[in-house]
Amino acid sequence: MSLLSADIIIRNFQKEDFPLLGELYQAVTAKENATFWWVGEEANWSNVYCAFENGKMIAKGQVSIINTIPPGRSEETKHSIYVNIKTLPERDDHDDLLENVYQHLFQRALQLKETLPGTYQTMLCVGNDSSETENNRFFAQMGYKRLNSLFQMKRDLLESIPVLTLDEDFDFSYWKMESPEDEKDYLNVEATIWPDAPLGLERLFDYKSKALWTSMVIRHNDTIAAGLMAWREEDEGVIEDVFVQEPWRKRGFAKYLLTQALGYLKSHELKSAYLMVETTNKSALALYESVGFQLDKEEIRCYTELK
Repeated sequence: MSLLSADIIIRNFQKEDFPLLGELYQAVTAKENATFWWVGEEANWSNVYCAFENGKMIAKGQVSIINTIPPGRSEETKHSIYVNIKTLPERDDHDDLLENVYQHLFQRALQLKETLPGTYQTMLCVGNDSSETENNRFFAQMGYKRLNSLFQMKRDLLESIPVLTLDEDFDFSYWKMESPEDEKDYLNVEATIWPDAPLGLERLFDYKSKALWTSMVIRHNDTIAAGLMAWREEDEGVIEDVFVQEPWRKRGFAKYLLTQALGYLKSHELKSAYLMVETTNKSALALYESVGFQLDKEEIRCYTELK
């Protein structure tokens, strides 16, 4: 454990920091399956803090609103803001460095909290790979409690993808959600599936900004029965927000959408795809395994109350 050097500077990320960010990313991910957030577009850099020492980026922290609870939900539900901190591997047990970056993120999280509807409380959360023992220890030391855990499941796109058919009373389509009305319709449906953790407009905008982003839906007449989203993250495909509305479950719609998404990602020359699922969701685990996904790694999520 070292005392924080007076030579360390912590400030918001800037455009000229990209080469140093790349070096930090390579160092962190070479050691372990670290959950490393990318900084996003310039509009997001007010949420990103970097620590520099002797011209080198030694740590990067980031904060983001993940779930915004819309009006009319149970008062027990809570907004969620997440933080992510990564240091050079040789500094990952330097609590003074981690805490200094964390305090910048905490103050920013308090500012973001003020933009959320005051009807609900807010959780400040962190999600780390299970192998990030020092980072997980630090947040436990800061008073964070276990929230849940998720498996990342991976699928080799070079393997064959099942060809499935859809009942003739239902229509499959790609949906770009080009209008605010489209986005509102999607979010209204999505919020009924996950009332305690709805996606929210800000995160939908973030997803739509990803390379190759698309949504896929199954409709019965004009009603959305099922849907998911897919995009590219670096050199892998991502599948997110898989859902089927209550009246149409157990009809194979989720499996059909998954095969369509896998085919879409494969058609863009990606070699693998991944998705996240709660470790306790046995039915979802069985579904994803049925189309070729395999367990890859585990993410542990913890939280504290943001007051």
